[in-house]
Amino acid sequence: MPEKPSSSRPFADILAARLSRRQALKGLGAGSASLLMAGYGLTPQAGAGTQKGAGEFSLTFKELPHGLDEHLAVAEGYQSQILVRWGDALFADAAAFDPQKPSEAAQLRQFGYNNDFIGFVSLPLGSDSSDHGLLTVNHEYTRPAMMYPGAPDSDKLSEELTRANIVAHGLSVVEVKKQKNGQWKLVLDSPYNRRITPWTPMQITGPAAGSKRLQTPDSPDGVQTRGTYGNCAGGVTPWGTILTGEENVDYFFGGDYSNSGETDNYQEFGMQSRHRGSWSKHFARWDMSQTPAEPLHMGWIVEIDPYDPTSVPKKRTVLGRYKHEGANVHINPDGRVVAYSGDDQQFQFLYKFVSLNRYQPDNRAANLRLLDEGQLFCARFSDDGTLNWLPLKVGHGPLTSANGFNHQGDVMLDCRKAAKLLGATPMDRPEDVEVNPVNGQVYVMLTNNSRRKPDNTDAANPRGPNRAGQIVELIAPKGDHASETFNWEMLIVAGPKDEPGTKYHPQISANGWLACPDNCAFDKLGNLWIATDGAEQYDVADGIWACELSGAYRALTKRFLRTPLGAELCGPFFTPDSENLFCAVQHPGQGSTFDKPSTRWPDFDDSLPPRPSVVVITKQGGGRIGS
Repeated sequence: MPEKPSSSRPFADILAARLSRRQALKGLGAGSASLLMAGYGLTPQAGAGTQKGAGEFSLTFKELPHGLDEHLAVAEGYQSQILVRWGDALFADAAAFDPQKPSEAAQLRQFGYNNDFIGFVSLPLGSDSSDHGLLTVNHEYTRPAMMYPGAPDSDKLSEELTRANIVAHGLSVVEVKKQKNGQWKLVLDSPYNRRITPWTPMQITGPAAGSKRLQTPDSPDGVQTRGTYGNCAGGVTPWGTILTGEENVDYFFGGDYSNSGETDNYQEFGMQSRHRGSWSKHFARWDMSQTPAEPLHMGWIVEIDPYDPTSVPKKRTVLGRYKHEGANVHINPDGRVVAYSGDDQQFQFLYKFVSLNRYQPDNRAANLRLLDEGQLFCARFSDDGTLNWLPLKVGHGPLTSANGFNHQGDVMLDCRKAAKLLGATPMDRPEDVEVNPVNGQVYVMLTNNSRRKPDNTDAANPRGPNRAGQIVELIAPKGDHASETFNWEMLIVAGPKDEPGTKYHPQISANGWLACPDNCAFDKLGNLWIATDGAEQYDVADGIWACELSGAYRALTKRFLRTPLGAELCGPFFTPDSENLFCAVQHPGQGSTFDKPSTRWPDFDDSLPPRPSVVVITKQGGGRIGS
């Protein structure tokens, strides 16, 4: 791959050039959202923010001050309910939570650890209910020293404790229902409730399915496989399935892989021969010296049908193998499905998938196959505000057998290598990438990049080192997300508001600045809600900020929620009416131990550790979140 051009231009010069171009792009972020949507061939949704009067602010909540303490805090006039915690029962016959006696059998019937992504789908299927539905929640990773009293480092766990630890990963599916008193409740006898773990049978689909490179003792055909773990963010499809992204899966493996035939691939993915956890010490499946192809079964987007607890989850290889933060789906005007995903690592890439076939609103069975065929692209950003999507297609440019790409399955298995060869732009940890359902534009959360040097910046990644991240807005021409050329704008450059290089609305308050954008969500008005992971480096809690995306208050961020010490805020997800906001509080007390935690949130019981939990935020007296 040609060396990426470096730039030593000051950020102020880059930004000035970008703003000049932005003024030349008619209507972009300068007028009302209704004008913007008209310019891109989109139709405002009912109740959309485009219908508010000129100069009217839709985010009227009283801003929450910055702070950092043991508790979760929300804006005045709002309330939070702990809905489900690590170890809570998902089934009526589940054992009571007892961290003194962890077991595989108990954990299989309980909510898993370190909840990340949350997806809410309404019950019954096809409805838009905001008070009854299914939550699907990712369980990304564990911290044994925080979970179990006196537990050693994770690479020294006994086999018995390792078994319990393994099944704390994966996902939980649980039915939830809002009661007449406004409180939410788990439905423990629900036939939908399910734990999906690293042992759950799954199927590989798409271009890599059946590849000889995927053959293992558990998968002699390279199609059948088991389990998902390292699950970070995700998405909910219009046909009611959940997409979950497998991210930092290298931490689960160990063993010498020098004879695997995959040395370059595994080094690219961060695999190490040393045992960083106990899984590879007790089970041959995670020991690369014994099962060298097993790591290739990880690093995919997995599609799960929460409405069918007997369904087999599908690993959709057409979306590529890398460290997926998640995947989010948009229905293009021509009916094709477009899915966006980021590779969450420093200097990795942004991707887009366009399906071969079209979405059929009345044919769910056909829609369940839409992520089997199509074209994956990687993104190249230009300083002039254009973005080119480069097809990751065998035979295209350098993607030939001379470089190890003998068929399309190889391109998907070596996605990072292919994107580098094509000249995609290395980004500052692209995490959540979502399409705004009101204005039709794409918002990319770029968390940070401590390794970027000052002489290796570009307009989309303007700082080196980058401690606080940025948010980039992508504009599809006339709303056509299948187009191979977009425009892009810098929405926010994060960090303390007075720090050189930041970019915010000029009226931002002392509490409105944020750091390290990670996940995001949109309310029914199209406002952007930003969750962060890394603000504690500035001695303020992580949490949620919200802003409008058009008009006079575009990019005016306001703090809405603070997490407890050590926690990040993940997976914000609104019910259809935007009156309930589900949030995942992950790893409270991070960096401490079971016996001496920095917080015992949410129980504040000396016999219990801090517990990752899902909370639901509602407005006191009811109403839209944010008003």
